[in-house]
Amino acid sequence: MKFTNPFRTALVATLGVGLGLLIIGSIQTLSTILLYIGTALFLSLGLEPIVAWLERRRLPRWAAVLLTILGVLALFGTIMLMIVPIIVDQVSQLVVIIQEFLGSRTLPQFIDDVRSWVLSIFPGLPSEFLDDALANLQGWVLDNWGSITGGVINVGLGVVAGLFGAFIVLILTIYFTASTPTLTRAVNQLVPASKRDRFADLSAQITDSVGHYVIGQVSLGVINGILSAIFLSIINAPFPAVLTVVAFFFSLIPLVGTLTGSTLIVLVCLIPGLGSPATALIAAIYYLIYMQIEAYVISPRIMSRAVSVPGGVVVVAALAGGALLGLLGALIAIPVAASILILYRQVVIPRQNQR
Repeated sequence: MKFTNPFRTALVATLGVGLGLLIIGSIQTLSTILLYIGTALFLSLGLEPIVAWLERRRLPRWAAVLLTILGVLALFGTIMLMIVPIIVDQVSQLVVIIQEFLGSRTLPQFIDDVRSWVLSIFPGLPSEFLDDALANLQGWVLDNWGSITGGVINVGLGVVAGLFGAFIVLILTIYFTASTPTLTRAVNQLVPASKRDRFADLSAQITDSVGHYVIGQVSLGVINGILSAIFLSIINAPFPAVLTVVAFFFSLIPLVGTLTGSTLIVLVCLIPGLGSPATALIAAIYYLIYMQIEAYVISPRIMSRAVSVPGGVVVVAALAGGALLGLLGALIAIPVAASILILYRQVVIPRQNQR
């Protein structure tokens, strides 16, 4: 198409830019909904290997999906009924302990108590350095008290929004799990018939890889949670139920999840009045040993059916996913990278090798 009228050219270009901005704005507006859909698709792919296993036991598709969904809901419901009352009780104890610890202290008195506690743990720390640090902390708290209070309110609103989002994701996950064959056929129909079989084969490989990855990551979280519950109860760690939940959920995050969760647990064991340096040291030694066993023994066995991703790609994918989509991005970054590797190995390389 040839443009001979400058006005028409400028008009078409302006409309094109406007349409692009409209599309970008629409994506930003719908980002939360798209995030729910992406999360539900990710979870449904994780349930698909279980459904396929039940189908191989001669169950019809609807029965396999129903049994899988009911099993997952029953499992999480049982866990919540067992853990939530304990967590509520222990968090209430924590609030009471904090209130008793603060008492009627003013902020300067509290800062002095913190100074004495830090010096009791690190007696060789220069007092001038500690005084400057605590003075800066006190000034920052006073200057930002309004923002801190508003942040607490926003956290409460975020929890409510998170619960609503979790309910939406649950409904979408059930729908996607039940409709996987229909959705797969619909997507395959978009590909030309000459390439449809190859496309379906690659889609099946990617789906299996993502599904086995999700199941493997959840299995790692369950193992870490069970072992943490036993170990933390043995060493009389503070709030073992809460720390067990922390260990489980952080283990779902690839690459740095177990390390981050273990660090938080060790720091909680250091809180005066709740734990002790000896308890924290024992916990640190245990988690250092566990992370080595998980990295070299447990994880390779559980993830053996998922696509192997090089370590450098894992780091880059996790960082990029976390920067783009936060926690969800870090969770789905590895299977996305694995899917790209499948396409690279089975499509790009063979095409480049053709003469």
